[in-house]
Amino acid sequence: MKDMKDTTIVVIGGLSGIGRATAELAAAAGARVIAAGRRTPPADLPPSITTAHVDIGDDASVARLFEGIGPFDHLVLTAGPVIGSARLADLDIDDAIAAFNIKFFGQMRAARHALGNIRRGGSITLTSGLLARKAAPGALVKASMNAATEIMAKTLAKELAPLRVNVVSPGMVETGMWGEMSEADRKAMAARAGANLPVGRVGQGQDLAQAYLMLMQNGFITGSVVDVDGGGLL
Repeated sequence: MKDMKDTTIVVIGGLSGIGRATAELAAAAGARVIAAGRRTPPADLPPSITTAHVDIGDDASVARLFEGIGPFDHLVLTAGPVIGSARLADLDIDDAIAAFNIKFFGQMRAARHALGNIRRGGSITLTSGLLARKAAPGALVKASMNAATEIMAKTLAKELAPLRVNVVSPGMVETGMWGEMSEADRKAMAARAGANLPVGRVGQGQDLAQAYLMLMQNGFITGSVVDVDGGGLL
């Protein structure tokens, strides 16, 4: 891992899960990190990480965030909705629209408002998910918004060049995105899911964080989707 001293990183979704792991790994590498999200900052977040409030579903909230931050080098977006699986016949369209407003349009509006702040040589890294390219009944909304995110990144990589734009696509990762459940139920679910993967386990936040840092540090990668899924697409 390269030294990231003198680099400023903004992680939206950085107060929990994959985003928090990325913020902590970047801070450990020497970066100045601003972790932003809707929730209350966790008490055990490293004190070197600055926190900020933002709701990426609200355009004014996103605009205020970047107005207050100033210039920075890399934007990482990991925020996303917790949404269940529903087949088309049972789908609540309003729930689907709300999910798109966070996962797809939220990342779009954050990238748009950040443009004037990102220094030359910087990057934007979006987050999609394995279901973008692995069809599964009941996953219509998740698949559609993740697939839309991936083509958005490829389009922006050309439109915003030389600013680099990439995507990390997680597979099954043990985070709060699984929804509310007991620790025992979470571990049991992780064990069942991991048993079906080539690597024999589900992912952890640190597994994903390494991919985000690689995309920030490697100046020759743009328009790419990096799968970190334990072989889930195989």
